Amino acid sequence: MVKRLLAWFAILLFAVFSLYPIVYVISVSLRGDNAFQTQSLEIVGPHSTFKNFVSLFTETDFLLWLKNSLIISGVTTFAGVALASCSAYALSRYRFRGRNMMLFSLLTTQMFPATMLMLPFFIILSQLHLIDSFWGLFIIYSSTALPFCIWQMKAYYDTIPRELEEAALLDGCSRWMIFTKIILPVSSPALVITALFSFMSSWSEYVIAAVVLQDPQLYTLPLGLRSFQASLATQWGLYAAGALIVSIPVLILFISISRYLVSGLTMGSVKG
Repeated sequence: MVKRLLAWFAILLFAVFSLYPIVYVISVSLRGDNAFQTQSLEIVGPHSTFKNFVSLFTETDFLLWLKNSLIISGVTTFAGVALASCSAYALSRYRFRGRNMMLFSLLTTQMFPATMLMLPFFIILSQLHLIDSFWGLFIIYSSTALPFCIWQMKAYYDTIPRELEEAALLDGCSRWMIFTKIILPVSSPALVITALFSFMSSWSEYVIAAVVLQDPQLYTLPLGLRSFQASLATQWGLYAAGALIVSIPVLILFISISRYLVSGLTMGSVKG
């Protein structure tokens, strides 16, 4: 009984620590720009208002930043799923010269942070005249997310019995039909994980976007929210309101695909 009470107390304690930052951001978004000067612990006080949320949509380019982020994240997610699913299938099912070296190279790239590759990326994009364009971000985000996505998809493909494909070949199916009609539907949990990782790698990324994008009309949400911070003052109310709205798509995405997360991450870890 005592152990159970201690376990519940520990869970409650961690829940409080986890929820407190979210509650505090909500409180700041409902106050004015002097939110950090108040000593009140009230979340919704007598002077709380939705003015910051209204100003965010009417007085800033938040909708433009949202559109830019949706475009970049959507294209990156589509490219990540398409390229990773095809590449991983080839690495899982075919044996060819250089296959092991390719897998090792993909694994090695995960040892280095993306920021370490900024200089060579910047030089390449400059030579291709892709600085200050969405295409430059597409290339960087997709190339940095693909190694993990390919390994994740390959591990999942390895758990799918080859007998399914052999039976389909005997029935007259082509390799492309087997891949699209049998393998991909069975691999839906892994595809969801790949899509989620690709989306998250671009949705809230700031450092690479700050280097590649200079035109304010191309700003993504992280860059746009950063503009609320000036050298002498910071619009904390707008910043908190924007942070809450930015988190909503991610929250909806996690809730909608939660049933795929565990199976997608664990089934590929052990070959059946």
